[in-house]
Amino acid sequence: MGCQISQMTDFHSVEAAEFRLAMRNLASGVAIVATGTETTRRGLTVSSVTSLCMDPPCLLVGVNSSSETHAAILANGRFGVSLLGRGQEDLALRFAGGIKGLERFATAPWEQGVLDVPLLEPAIGALECVLHHHQVVGTHGLFIGRIVATRGGNGDPLVNFQGALRALPQA
Repeated sequence: MGCQISQMTDFHSVEAAEFRLAMRNLASGVAIVATGTETTRRGLTVSSVTSLCMDPPCLLVGVNSSSETHAAILANGRFGVSLLGRGQEDLALRFAGGIKGLERFATAPWEQGVLDVPLLEPAIGALECVLHHHQVVGTHGLFIGRIVATRGGNGDPLVNFQGALRALPQA
């Protein structure tokens, strides 16, 4: 009883500005998705990470198809997700802004995980994934990663809400 594609074409999408305004009210966690080693490290800030299923453990992350990180994840077949916390706003902005490539990694301590992917040492949590599936939808690639390692941490999570980065106190 799924949705038929022909039925969906009868409706027009909302404008991007309207969609962006509506989504400002959805608080989402902020993370850095990264891949590569040494001089081939690439990464970017995302607020589109979600758990997908528990068996096998998978997550879903959206990455702009035009980013260098998108191509690097496809080439490497693995990626790390470092969950950001209070006090890491500058790092989130660094990985979201005009600084590119390896230079993004210069101001914080990083380690290579069991999959040899970059993980932020002071992250409040980290997950390592092998690429299970990739699908392009519009301007973004959706990466489904099968989680093969995790690391916990402490701290208040960083969230994106109404266009601002905010720390959410722990319960």
